Amino acid sequence: MAVHGSYRVAEGYRDAFAALAEQLGAVVLAPLFPCGVEGPEDTESYKFCVTSDTRFDHVLLAMIDELNERLDGRVATGRFALFGYSGGGQFVHRFAYLHAHRLAALSIGAPGKVTLMDETLPWWKGLRGLAELAGQPLRLDALRALPVQMVIGDLDDKEDDVATAVGSPHWMDGINDAGRNRTTLMESLRRSLAADGVSARLDVVEGVAHDGFAVLAPVQAFLADVLVKEARR
Repeated sequence: MAVHGSYRVAEGYRDAFAALAEQLGAVVLAPLFPCGVEGPEDTESYKFCVTSDTRFDHVLLAMIDELNERLDGRVATGRFALFGYSGGGQFVHRFAYLHAHRLAALSIGAPGKVTLMDETLPWWKGLRGLAELAGQPLRLDALRALPVQMVIGDLDDKEDDVATAVGSPHWMDGINDAGRNRTTLMESLRRSLAADGVSARLDVVEGVAHDGFAVLAPVQAFLADVLVKEARR
């Protein structure tokens, strides 16, 4: 599963993972989350995975169920690998807090906002209130057992499209405390995960700014390694 960012180039990620899928005998699912779901100006709600109005996590799981039905159950869909970049990186790490038990691997690519693994901070800065909002328990024990990768370019350090300004619909006190660019946000997320028992490998790709397709080599290597082991289970 490959989840797009703000520019919604879902077909690009589909095509980029096609050869790996052929090699592994796997299926690539690259969903397209539309704009305007929660209002005419909405371009970002899917990134938060769960809102008071929409369960984007359930939408993704329904896509997997539909895939299984269309393929007459020939593909193992009980557990799957999940990658997301930028806005997709936001979605996938939040999805894992609720559904890590459904994942074989998690790859988080350069999110512009992060949810720390901290139940003292309010959703979505942290996890306080998420279980109540979602109406289900968090799956933190499953996340601790999950192979996790974080990937980013070493030049991905711009603030202009990352730091949240006062007046933004996403503003809350302390929203920029975790970092004002993707490099510092990734490190804050990694430290938060590690402090709560989640070991995540970090792949930093040299000479790359914010470009999801330019970081796919280590992502594909990570996913191939995990999925080969998963097939042998």
